[in-house]
Amino acid sequence: MRTIRLAGAASALATAFALSATPAQAQDRSDHFDGPYVQVFDGLSAQNNDAGDTLVFDTNGDGSYDDTVTTTTGANAFGPGFCNGRANGSTPAGGCRSDRDKMEFGARVGYDKRMGNFVVGVLVEGAKSNAKDATSGFSTTPASYAIQRELDYAISARGRAGYTPGGGALFYVTGGASYAKIDHTFTTTNTANAFDPERNGSNVWGWQAGGGAEVMLTDNISLGLEYLYNRYHDYKYDVAVSQGTAPATNPFVLDSGTTRIKASDGNFDYHSLRATVGFRF
Repeated sequence: MRTIRLAGAASALATAFALSATPAQAQDRSDHFDGPYVQVFDGLSAQNNDAGDTLVFDTNGDGSYDDTVTTTTGANAFGPGFCNGRANGSTPAGGCRSDRDKMEFGARVGYDKRMGNFVVGVLVEGAKSNAKDATSGFSTTPASYAIQRELDYAISARGRAGYTPGGGALFYVTGGASYAKIDHTFTTTNTANAFDPERNGSNVWGWQAGGGAEVMLTDNISLGLEYLYNRYHDYKYDVAVSQGTAPATNPFVLDSGTTRIKASDGNFDYHSLRATVGFRF
């Protein structure tokens, strides 16, 4: 499905470029890409599938997630290791489900100023995506622990600068700030300890950068293809683990009575590939 969507978008843009090269009244106008416009877009949010992600721990309550959860014998309670993704069971043998690429869609309003063959502009957009990123760890109990985050929505403001070789097509770079809501979930197969996750959603700041191309199909209708790299600083969410029904010798409570767990990667990164349809006033 992912390949079909991307191939379809690329094919549509190639067709649009062929149309833009056709000598017609719409292509002869010198005021394309000059003034206000609205666009809608649809595409794919693709995860990095970061290698080396782990869970990190604060066992002594000092706010630093640099501790090792140890057993009464001093052994590493998370000796079985970690994986990038959501655990399928209690042990590493069950594997982990890969991060999920998901569809994204949204709309934007913008304004361009054309100066000869050069175009500069600004835009504000809202986007919705359900891209998922997870990290899991396995304890010697055995048990698994997974923290997953999912982009709910993002509101972004970007600038863009581009070049139009003849008025009917625009090639541009874009970048700016973004404000997003990221939802979190925590799952575990450990039924003995008590777990108290932080609030589900976090509102976080980030940035976007990328580029694209846009062609005019008529004097007012445009079609485009755009790539963005997205990064949000997401290091607020943690899970407090206390004794519950576990014995006092439980590794999570040996140090201070409570251990806090976070995902090691403080950034939520993903790639966006979008097809756009716009109307220029």
